Amino acid sequence: MARILLGVSGGIAAYKAVELVRLAGRAGHAVRVVQSDAAQRFVGAATFEGITGAPVLTSEFERDPARGAYPGEPAPDHDPISHLELVRRCDAFVIAPASANTIAKLAAGIADNLLTSAALACTSPLVVAPAMNDAMYEHAATQANLEMLRARGAMIVDPGTGELASRGEWGVGRLAEPAEILAAVEMALRPGDGYAPRSLDGLRVLVTAGGTREPIDSVRYVGNRSSGRMGFAVAEEAAARGAEVMVIAANVALPRVERVHYEDVETAAELEEAARRLFPEADVLVMAAAVADFSPPAAAAEKLSKSGRDALELRLEPTVDVLAALSAGRRADQTLVGFAAEHGEGGVERARGKLERKGLDMVVVNDISRDDIGFDSDENEVTIVTQAGERSLAKAPKAEIAGAIVDLVQDLRHERRPA
Repeated sequence: MARILLGVSGGIAAYKAVELVRLAGRAGHAVRVVQSDAAQRFVGAATFEGITGAPVLTSEFERDPARGAYPGEPAPDHDPISHLELVRRCDAFVIAPASANTIAKLAAGIADNLLTSAALACTSPLVVAPAMNDAMYEHAATQANLEMLRARGAMIVDPGTGELASRGEWGVGRLAEPAEILAAVEMALRPGDGYAPRSLDGLRVLVTAGGTREPIDSVRYVGNRSSGRMGFAVAEEAAARGAEVMVIAANVALPRVERVHYEDVETAAELEEAARRLFPEADVLVMAAAVADFSPPAAAAEKLSKSGRDALELRLEPTVDVLAALSAGRRADQTLVGFAAEHGEGGVERARGKLERKGLDMVVVNDISRDDIGFDSDENEVTIVTQAGERSLAKAPKAEIAGAIVDLVQDLRHERRPA
């Protein structure tokens, strides 16, 4: 368990810091939070206190009821200076979101509030996640300040590009996703600095994600709607718990995190080749990709013209069942997780048949007849089928569903351990 100190500065992206705290807690870390005055205008201290189970400090003159202790630790027998004790005990200090103002203060060594005072006193790894308007981020002063922090050893988690806080604005400056920030924090944690092993340290996890595309001609293809969000969420969750993770990504246009390795493929045949090559070294396989069941036997070398055609007949042939093929050659110590996109009633029963027929340990079922979950959505609602029974997970963000899936993988592997 690492002791993570989170500094929250002012900005609309402060709401994402709440999710960062939740993910860090799920990964087994103890978190304390300090906020700037401006940050409290966006998210109140009570929100962070409810999630961390520890007091939130907002002023360097404020007494810390926990006397600098992190959740799960005994408090000191004296009453130390609050922010100094927090930074003395932390294994990493992450500032998310880091506003342009706060970044400027960090670069200049200004300590005029609790957050910047704590940063100046901290000798543990510093992770800074900027979030601001694109013009402010791209300004030469901000870029120079970030380069100065990098030169001093801080890890900068670059912001993303997309919609910004002001209506109609688009550009670089969006706070990185909480899972990406947590991955950066865990990369910054050095062995021997008080960070205990994580639950999946040493485990090798192979994840397939996205949807394959089977070419018809040089332009068209047969494909599906899978975005890869669920597979990527599982991969990031496993990596956050210490696993070495490889993702076979089939046409996925999503942000990627440094702790995860990726190999890009397009077709079912390419995915099969990569999976057969990588599977023997894996301890866990999570087959979340939507692999085409049928494919044209050969693609036309050029674009097929509509001119002069009344119709176009397309012949499709079955593709290899990659998961069944891998399962047939599995080792006894490997754990196999399949996914089943089912439509309407009877999906769980069909998934149980898939579990038995393919020799899997777990099948994750989602109902694709609903338009509020699954494909192209950040949320999902699934039923997990194992030999022991079924477990239904209510509608939740895919990151949360991924956490439950990884929890069950851990449970299954623990049950197999010899007494």
